[in-house]
Amino acid sequence: MSSNGIGMSQSSELDQLSINTLRLLAVDAIQKANSGHPGAPLGCAPIAYLLYGSVMKHNPAHSRWPDRDRFVLSNGHASMLLYGSLFLSGYKLTLEDLQGFRQWGSRTPGHPEYGHTDGVEVTTGPLGQGFAMSVGLAIAEQHLAATYNRPGFEVVNHHTYGLLGDGDLMEGVSHEAASLAGTLGLGKLIFFYDDNLISLDGPTSLSFTEDAYKRFEAYGWQVLRVADGNDLAALRAAVEAAKADTARPTLIGVRTVIGYGSPKAGTKNVHGEALGAENVAATKKFFGFPEDQSFVLPEAALANWRSAVERGKAAEAEWNTLFAGYKAAYPELAAEFERVFANQRKAGWEKAIPVFPVDKPQATRNAGGAILNALAPVVPELFGGAADLTSSTKTIFKDSPSFHADPLGRNVYFGVREFAMSAAVNGMAVHGGLVPFGSTFFVFSDYCKPAMRLSAIMGSHSLFVFTHDSIAVGEDGPTHEPIEHLMALRAVPGMTDFRPADANETAAAWRLALERSGPSFMALSRQDLPVLDTTVIDVYGGVSKGGYVVVDAASPAVILLGTGSELWPAVDAAKLLAAEGIAARVVSLPSWKLFEEQTEAYRASVLTPGVPKVAIEAGSTLGWWKYVGTDGAVIGLDRFGASAPAKRILTELGFTAENVAATAKKLLGKA
Repeated sequence: MSSNGIGMSQSSELDQLSINTLRLLAVDAIQKANSGHPGAPLGCAPIAYLLYGSVMKHNPAHSRWPDRDRFVLSNGHASMLLYGSLFLSGYKLTLEDLQGFRQWGSRTPGHPEYGHTDGVEVTTGPLGQGFAMSVGLAIAEQHLAATYNRPGFEVVNHHTYGLLGDGDLMEGVSHEAASLAGTLGLGKLIFFYDDNLISLDGPTSLSFTEDAYKRFEAYGWQVLRVADGNDLAALRAAVEAAKADTARPTLIGVRTVIGYGSPKAGTKNVHGEALGAENVAATKKFFGFPEDQSFVLPEAALANWRSAVERGKAAEAEWNTLFAGYKAAYPELAAEFERVFANQRKAGWEKAIPVFPVDKPQATRNAGGAILNALAPVVPELFGGAADLTSSTKTIFKDSPSFHADPLGRNVYFGVREFAMSAAVNGMAVHGGLVPFGSTFFVFSDYCKPAMRLSAIMGSHSLFVFTHDSIAVGEDGPTHEPIEHLMALRAVPGMTDFRPADANETAAAWRLALERSGPSFMALSRQDLPVLDTTVIDVYGGVSKGGYVVVDAASPAVILLGTGSELWPAVDAAKLLAAEGIAARVVSLPSWKLFEEQTEAYRASVLTPGVPKVAIEAGSTLGWWKYVGTDGAVIGLDRFGASAPAKRILTELGFTAENVAATAKKLLGKA
């Protein structure tokens, strides 16, 4: 079998055959599905072959080995490049999986999905996010290396590699992430840039004309270029130069030909659609493969790719020997390493969570800061920061330096980069060994939302801490007052919501966020709030169920439901109603997600069917009707807020005990 494509002076014939096997597996899978993106696999196969075949430290037999190198395909539409590489390298994928590309129930979905396909490190597809998550992976490696490595025992010592395209670099999140990575000096982050001059609409000259290389140089990256994407020797030399610069992340720009070897090469038409039978045959002819056969696996090429299995086993065995020595020399440190990579907490950690007294009203953001610092010694895997708002969101470890100043530091100053912050948090979470968090004002969750959605798809243990959660922000006005945000995030499948009503519910929320394995967010108040008495109310037990009775009455005539700061006008309204002989139950509903996880019987015991209900929340009314019913009432906001002192806004917009009581009476026909 002859082989074209890469000159003999640049690689061996076996290298060529191995690369072309990957190329044509991608072509055949996409053609069989009649859906996909063949251009990037054809153009970038040499990069994938170099990484999986010789550069990366990885073990196909154990894809979650902690000290493996990570690879992220940020341009996730090129998924067959990744699936083909994983299959050929010996990961838990079969040829039948490739043949089922993009089909129902397949392990090879249209875009790579973390936790679904063996060897996939992060879920990618929304362009730019894979790159930004890679920054999180590199941050995690650097911090964990500083935390756990000891002289002679570098148990954390790996690189994060990735591939991105023009589309990734157009997305704003990549700008944010590249700037952050350069500032932090993430020397073990190495990305290939598929510089093929073509996007889906046509030549990149239509929309993308800046000098991206100068931009990355300005960000503090090492920038290297490879003139020919088929030149394995040049690609390898670039990787070695990248690894040699330990103070800066590296971007390796590679001039490739999109759809290389196909009749559509170099055009937009090869980007996002199957080649078609005639063009598939022509492409196979170009590479010297049988034109009338599909999914051809030359024995020599497969054996060459599969040599990664033995190399991987040997690399992990070497690390296991190192870790055994580490465990003997540093048993407590090794035990902690194993614990955090299992995402388990220390025994009794929850005892460090403070209980707040009823005589000291405080903002839940302040309570959150106190809880974070109380947890710091017993949950050392907690790690994160805010988008230039640590003094406002209170998400700072008081006894730790910044990560920028010292890689041992647990405070990450993300800068005003909410999207990149959230994506980086996801990267840290899937890396393992950390429970990361990012924080900003709740209204800016708009900037975080795409990353939060990916965290839910991945099921990553990502924590998002939002403060300034309502119109009580006050004078800053409607641009800073969240309205629709709670409902938007509650609608994300797999995302746990927490809007605590006081300091002790905030403590419960933090405990539950750490006990649960998936992503969660907290919406915390700027203003001071009263405190629930834990000697009377089982606050943690109530929050763990998502909703619970705070004030009860025998045979209540009405049920008042509140979340967050709006629990308190409900409590006060119940007193007003009681003075008029109307019995009211008050329910706190800090987490819809957790409440929906309870049995129907429990939910009915809290929200008794047939009893009129009034919900109070300073946000969109959308969604509340499933709890109050069509005969209930919702005191909420289907308008934007205003700029004024918080008390005046709350009064003007109806968030007072008097209005709650009046609404309940009207509902009962007693107005």
